[in-house]
Amino acid sequence: MNGTAGSVPPVCEKVYALVIYIPDPLGKFLDDLRRELVPHYNPHAHVSVLPPRPLAVGWERASSEVRSVLEACAPFEVELTYVHRFPVTNVIYLEVGEGASDLRRLHRSMCDGVLGYEEPYPYCPHVTLAQEVPAERVREIEETARRRWMEFSGQRRFRVERAVFVQSTEKDCWVDLAEYELGLVAAKL
Repeated sequence: MNGTAGSVPPVCEKVYALVIYIPDPLGKFLDDLRRELVPHYNPHAHVSVLPPRPLAVGWERASSEVRSVLEACAPFEVELTYVHRFPVTNVIYLEVGEGASDLRRLHRSMCDGVLGYEEPYPYCPHVTLAQEVPAERVREIEETARRRWMEFSGQRRFRVERAVFVQSTEKDCWVDLAEYELGLVAAKL
């Protein structure tokens, strides 16, 4: 985890991320909620293990490093807890309770070598619900997110068994490049 602020990669620059998609029905609820809060987004609910970053090497080499780390990591549970807002960016998000330490460990294990990048903010496992919200609407959208999350009666946890390496192709458009299963090394022993 990089504790110092860097610069956010420009939108036009190719950036990559490692994400864990949230399965349905929780994932569908979160996608619908994000569209309700910020209608111009085309969401796919996820938790980022590696936030967006440029790569100094080809994505295939970076993918190989990701695969070796994930194959040695056992699957784990993640629980989404409370709605919060990052004070500097006004990003409204769901906090990760159980599983946060596993996500931090994965993040730390990948932040050296070819995947290294000076991230603009310290790593905080979360699910983004709304971002780039006009300042005058932040409080209203945050309150709506809290209310809708409290109304959700489904399961708020899921098992992490896979992660996906993604690439940004244009603003708010991401393409899946490779999918990895966690724990393959342990399963082969």
